[in-house]
Amino acid sequence: MSRPASQQPAFSRVALAPGLLGAIVLIAGLALVGGDWYLYVQYATAILALILCVFAGQAKQWWWFVGLIPVAVIWNPVWPIPFDEVVLRGLHIAGAVLFIAVAVNVKVPTDPRR
Repeated sequence: MSRPASQQPAFSRVALAPGLLGAIVLIAGLALVGGDWYLYVQYATAILALILCVFAGQAKQWWWFVGLIPVAVIWNPVWPIPFDEVVLRGLHIAGAVLFIAVAVNVKVPTDPRR
């Protein structure tokens, strides 16, 4: 049963799934730091950060770029930035917190013409 037009939500949480997935990847990636499989963590994190940038831009919440673009650069697998292992583990936690914050707070307006 569909809702009447007056009860349609005014926004969509399209960033929820990629944000939570990114947080899971970063937390799980703590176990892979320094290993051969860490390359996949880098790819997934950088791609999900850029996807969240698209959704933040659609929601016109540009301030999230301040955190998301550095995440995409730090976990860039093409030109990796060398970090001490302790610093990298701290960045994993900070990145996971950022991904969850973006996932919860970014709301893209829905098109009322649908």
